[in-house]
Amino acid sequence: MTEIDHIENAIGRFGLYQTWILFLVTISRYPTEFQLTNVVFILPSVDYVCLDEQASNATNYCPCENPEYDTSVIVDSVTSTWDLICGRTQLASLAQSMLQVGILAGSLLYGYISDRYGRKIATCLSFTTTVIFVIISAVVPEIWMFLVCRFLIGTGVGGTMLCSYILVIELSGKSFRAYLTGLFEISYLTGYLVHPIIAYYVREWRYLQLATSVPWVFVLLNFWLLPESPRWLITMGKKEEAISILTTIAKRNKRPTDNIETIVDKIEQETKQERKQEYGSYIDLFKTPKIRIYSIIIAFVWFCCAHTFFGINQYIGRLQGNLYLNVILSAASLIPGIILVILASLYLRRKLAVITSFSTAAVSLLVFIFIPEGSQAVSLTFAIIGQLGAYTSFVQVYLYSSEIFPTIIRNSAMGFASMFARFGSFIAPFVVNIGIEWVSITIFSVLAFCAGFLCLLLPETKNIVLLNTIQETEKSNDKE
Repeated sequence: MTEIDHIENAIGRFGLYQTWILFLVTISRYPTEFQLTNVVFILPSVDYVCLDEQASNATNYCPCENPEYDTSVIVDSVTSTWDLICGRTQLASLAQSMLQVGILAGSLLYGYISDRYGRKIATCLSFTTTVIFVIISAVVPEIWMFLVCRFLIGTGVGGTMLCSYILVIELSGKSFRAYLTGLFEISYLTGYLVHPIIAYYVREWRYLQLATSVPWVFVLLNFWLLPESPRWLITMGKKEEAISILTTIAKRNKRPTDNIETIVDKIEQETKQERKQEYGSYIDLFKTPKIRIYSIIIAFVWFCCAHTFFGINQYIGRLQGNLYLNVILSAASLIPGIILVILASLYLRRKLAVITSFSTAAVSLLVFIFIPEGSQAVSLTFAIIGQLGAYTSFVQVYLYSSEIFPTIIRNSAMGFASMFARFGSFIAPFVVNIGIEWVSITIFSVLAFCAGFLCLLLPETKNIVLLNTIQETEKSNDKE
């Protein structure tokens, strides 16, 4: 395995052109980020006064045919539009779950499209379908239509989260990947911070959905402005296209172009003997020994990431006070995590950084169990530390996973792992609702410890050149 990143030598580790692509992707991801954080604004639990004769104007009385909803915080929500109260509350839960089911399906679908047809088409399609179905969801007249839209939005969200990340990673040099772990989270954190501000002024859910799909112009521009991944093109044997794109990027970055063809020939020569197939699929994740082991371990690690992160959020989400301010504070609490992730990626080995994050989450949760009742400030402090540990582990696992798997199946592997992350997020609310707090927290803590331990079985990937074929990965020597 060569230690020289020929792509980085050709176009630079992250020049002006890659910065422009990151800007385009960041803006285009905002509709996705808003859908990940909008449930508290469009599907809230709303108080109401029941105007039925037998209810005597009682608050939150069931059953109720004529509710009058409290509009002091949110004027109109999905809950109030379709009366998702009393016996219909399960439809509100279903609406939340449909997004997660869609993300699961989208991770698998777009993971395959990306490895089979290219990073660009998968990224652009996921961006576009997300915006289209967000807009449609804002105008549908029936709850079942809204549920279908939530699923279809989820498929786009799942594709966007994975494919855009892989595209940017493959356009960058190995020495810049540590910074991308933080830079790529800008859209999520700023979207998380801005969303409650938009929701404060736009308190009707249909208009809020439309307002958060505004970046559709940038989404359409991506079809013309985003490049295909040159690493994917070379792996697929599309030499001329790779040379053309690398030449364009090199010119934009003011780098020499006379050696581009030589560099592509060198990469092609290194991978040609190893390339025994034109494209990868999910079956390839289990055909060979190393890839099979990595796939199983990474899937469980992603499961634990999502399970712990969303589980901790369940506790922090029960804070009293102003809804909009609470969401802003929750988002702000994650900002230090991005700084820590960049520092860890720069100065620590990948395995050590990920294991440290998991251990931080696990230990803080164990401490949480023994905090006396009434110590709200201390409890909140350790809950936020646990959330930071879970969040930083999630961000780092994205990078770690993309470095472990070769180009030909990279998106498929990420899609497979993301599917298990959805399972983890599904199960988290049920664990929280066990009813015995120390049991729930112990489960989250133990799973975080298990994920950290399993990472010991994975290879070290810091500063490696991204491998292109399964055969290269099978023949590579695992570091430490």
